[in-house]
Amino acid sequence: MKVTLAVVLLSSLILQGCAFAPGQYMSLSDVTDKDPDGPDVTLVNITPTTLAQQEKNAAATARPIAPELFTYRPSEYIVGPGDTLLVTVFEHPELTAPGSQDQLDANSREVLNDGTVFFPYVGRVQAAGKTVAEIREQLRMGLLPQYTEVKVDVKVLRYNSRRVLLSGSFKTPGPQPITNIPLTLVQAISQAGLDLTDANLAGLTLRRDGKDYVIDVDALNRKDSQLSKIYLKDGDYLHLNSNSKNKIYVLGEVQRPQVISFSTTSVTLLEALGTSGGLSPDAADGEAVYVIRAMEGNRAATVYHLNAKKPTSYALAKGFELAAQDVVFVGPANITRWSRYVSQLLGSNNLIQTGAMFRN
Repeated sequence: MKVTLAVVLLSSLILQGCAFAPGQYMSLSDVTDKDPDGPDVTLVNITPTTLAQQEKNAAATARPIAPELFTYRPSEYIVGPGDTLLVTVFEHPELTAPGSQDQLDANSREVLNDGTVFFPYVGRVQAAGKTVAEIREQLRMGLLPQYTEVKVDVKVLRYNSRRVLLSGSFKTPGPQPITNIPLTLVQAISQAGLDLTDANLAGLTLRRDGKDYVIDVDALNRKDSQLSKIYLKDGDYLHLNSNSKNKIYVLGEVQRPQVISFSTTSVTLLEALGTSGGLSPDAADGEAVYVIRAMEGNRAATVYHLNAKKPTSYALAKGFELAAQDVVFVGPANITRWSRYVSQLLGSNNLIQTGAMFRN
């Protein structure tokens, strides 16, 4: 009777374990067996050939920087309405406003909306649309009837007429003035600063003359980067997208299952596993590392499988680039699944009631 009871209890344990196993599990058969109600699934083993194909696809889909962005070169600064000019007439203090606490502001002239500035003994002169050298000569000629010999210097004290606008995931978004020193794309980004907790470095959009150009700012970290050769011009608009959709979901038998946000162009499988603390040494099945990639807008998915039993497999993981919204899943080892069945069933009323029935 004791033997019979033991057999029945063991059989009940196995059956209930199969029915009530907690947690998630995934095997190759789950991928290869077609589910008529589920998505169309393609299984791809991660091998050197897979990495080579991935690199080839990335090169084919890469968006090069539009050549016209490199052809623009700023000319000499042109004064416009809103600029403030500092005019100095040497050896003629009567042309300098006296009694001012701030000589710079006292001797400055703002270019009005009509493009003119006023200067004593000269009157209104047209400044907008002209270079500093042209305005200097215009003032010198205007003073000649009053002064036979005069030396005039003109500088832009404040630049307000020409600017670029930055928005999105910058630390200090907003307008940046264009001065007599040409402003490059890299300089504008550096001045505004990047909010790396929210920025998508692959999603910078430059809008110029009604056309949008998508630029990968992460390219600054590469040796062949050409971004420093792009100059900005008046009216350019820069928007840096958020990385809210750049997430990788790491689930299953890793030390720290989590959602990983990334701001770079991509993140590798090795980086995702490393950030999650690696595979659980006591619970993970090294042969069951999967990357699930669903195709947006249709019922299709690709499942990439990595056999991580061998240390050399991590070289493959280092070269495998993940995409936004990928799910990395590490399956449990068989002994882990069995221990979970036992842990759940030993504490269940079903098993206790079954044992009590046979004892009676």
